[in-house]
Amino acid sequence: MTGTKSAKALMFQGTGSDVGKSLLVAGLARAFTFRGLKVLPFKPQNMSNNAAVTADGGEIGRAQALQARAARAPLSVHMNPVLLKPQSEVGAQLVVQGRVEGNAKAAEYQHLKAGLMPRVLESFGKLKSHADLVLVEGAGSASEVNLRRNDIANMGFARAADVPVVLIGDIDRGGVIASIAGTKLVLDAADAAMIHGFIVNRFRGDPSLFDDGMRMIEGFTGWSPVGLLPHFAEAVRLPAEDALALNSAPAAKAGATIRIAVPILPHVSNFDDLDPLDAEPQVELVRVRPGGVLPADADLVLLLGSKATIADLQALKAAGFDVDIAAHLRRGKPVLGLCGGYQMLGKSVADPDGIEGPAGVIEPGLGHLDVETRLTGQKHLVAVTGQTTDGQSFAGYEMHVGETLGSDRLRPFARIGGEGEGAVSRSGFVCGTYVHGLFADDGQRSAWLTRLGGQATRLDYEQGVEEVLDRLAAHMERHLDLDLLLRLAR
Repeated sequence: MTGTKSAKALMFQGTGSDVGKSLLVAGLARAFTFRGLKVLPFKPQNMSNNAAVTADGGEIGRAQALQARAARAPLSVHMNPVLLKPQSEVGAQLVVQGRVEGNAKAAEYQHLKAGLMPRVLESFGKLKSHADLVLVEGAGSASEVNLRRNDIANMGFARAADVPVVLIGDIDRGGVIASIAGTKLVLDAADAAMIHGFIVNRFRGDPSLFDDGMRMIEGFTGWSPVGLLPHFAEAVRLPAEDALALNSAPAAKAGATIRIAVPILPHVSNFDDLDPLDAEPQVELVRVRPGGVLPADADLVLLLGSKATIADLQALKAAGFDVDIAAHLRRGKPVLGLCGGYQMLGKSVADPDGIEGPAGVIEPGLGHLDVETRLTGQKHLVAVTGQTTDGQSFAGYEMHVGETLGSDRLRPFARIGGEGEGAVSRSGFVCGTYVHGLFADDGQRSAWLTRLGGQATRLDYEQGVEEVLDRLAAHMERHLDLDLLLRLAR
């Protein structure tokens, strides 16, 4: 990236995890873009297995991808320079400026952070040279003072980059007055001085009932109230960053005619592949965790990606899902594996170099595809377009390590650039592909829905996301003091 601008910046930190930081930054990015500003999102450090491929050939957290979309900006690795992707016994995979740089356990990572700060600041500087305003999202809680040494995600970054902070509290959890005021109490005085305003998020009911609460927080902290933000129910229609979202029971769909069963395994990744299906009125997604049973009346079993394929394949077998999948196939119903799910459907998965966990091989795999996978150190990150073998086009991306070979590759799932991709079993009931984002393509999703006995979609999924972002921006304009936020930025 090159440029000559020097943007203002403002950072949003939370009293805890999942207080709405990511969504709030996305909404503000769209709102300030509507005001004619060139806005870019930035998160110094993220921890997520939900990632996106960038235009410059790397990967960032999915939340920053949504924020960039809200700002109508192309994705860049510099929007999320440090990404931790949790896996099995090795801790987390460390991605720096879009590229894998190894693995680290939690304790080891605390010692690595100091060396990462220069690269975080480098990425931040690159964004500032291209924007009018950089909106920075913190990670976890601002009050994790036990982790303050070498911090690059919250106050450590704010101090190093001299970026003012607005603190977000979640009233839906209860105790929001104490959580915001208590944050100031536990922070070092110099850190607390970086905070200039606060937002109370996810309010439900009559806002006048919390007028005294806002005044009390201002009195306890000396920080300016930016606004009381009501709960935004349509947030469920936007891609979620955290796998905790998979724990939420989706609303019942009275008119659903298609059931898709999805085993939720411990290291599930890129689970936003489910979002377009969730948005379909005719589709009921049944998320099943270990301890449950895949429903016998499912029309499709969908195996998602994994950050630790061998560990998740072991978990799948331990839960008895392999027995459920075999029974599903005996009933003549299809199975689709995406990325890690594709690898699991083969005869074996080998990880001789310990890329995703302890070195080893799991054999047999599920054995429903005549393919074998060998995990390698080279990560494949690329946006793709192509056609499935029924002639239906798609656009998506690949994000995986490993090479999959075998006779079922002779029946490819799709063709990309004239080459076969993925595999289909001899029976035609089992398919595997490395392509993510498949169902976000309306034509491809329609083809699957009709194949499963439903109707072609009436839903323009991508346009729907744009419309929700527009309404989220209007929500921010109505309930937050955006002029104050611009005055606080520097």
